[in-house]
Amino acid sequence: MRTLYHVLLCPKSRKIRIVLAEKKLAFLSVEEQPGASRPEILALAPASEPPVLVDEDGTSFSDSAAIAEYLDEAYGEPPLLGLTVRLRAEVRRLTGWFDGKFNREVTANLVGEKLVKRQIGGDGPDSRAVRAGFAAIGAHLDYLGSLAERRRWLAGDIFSMADIAACAQLSCVDYLGDVPWNAHPAAKDWYARVKSRPSVRPLLADCVPGIPPPPTYADLDF
Repeated sequence: MRTLYHVLLCPKSRKIRIVLAEKKLAFLSVEEQPGASRPEILALAPASEPPVLVDEDGTSFSDSAAIAEYLDEAYGEPPLLGLTVRLRAEVRRLTGWFDGKFNREVTANLVGEKLVKRQIGGDGPDSRAVRAGFAAIGAHLDYLGSLAERRRWLAGDIFSMADIAACAQLSCVDYLGDVPWNAHPAAKDWYARVKSRPSVRPLLADCVPGIPPPPTYADLDF
């Protein structure tokens, strides 16, 4: 059985869960704890961190970018990287933006400080990092909204890995109720379309013990 080792509110883990669902690939879900490196994970992934995918033939893959591209090449429908060279370049650019820049400037400063630290028993949130996360998210939502206003989806006419990467990041921040959606209507409209997709709905049922999401988290008409 295809198996995915993942962390519940890890954006890169969520990205792979959405890709698998978009491809309609059944998988066994094995939830890992943040910061934990079990021997089984160490044996499967040199980086020793989820997400880790073990495909049906027993081959293991780590690094979310590598896993996502493998799944798109091995299981072609629907094509999530795009069918043209230029579209694939734009999809990769935006996926890198959300996996990298957005994660560093927003998710790590909000989810990392306010939730992950609590899960791993670390120190309390660094208020400077939290303020930096809140200060950065507006510009990212403005950029996302500008893309959504000019295109059907973020990279172009098709729902792509760019939309998945953005959703994976924002859904983690939204779990804390920290996304100022009402100040960014174009981004909000895009997210409403994305969270209504069957591939995304299972994420809306996630719940970290002792840290429930706000009611709007799973509301498709938020």
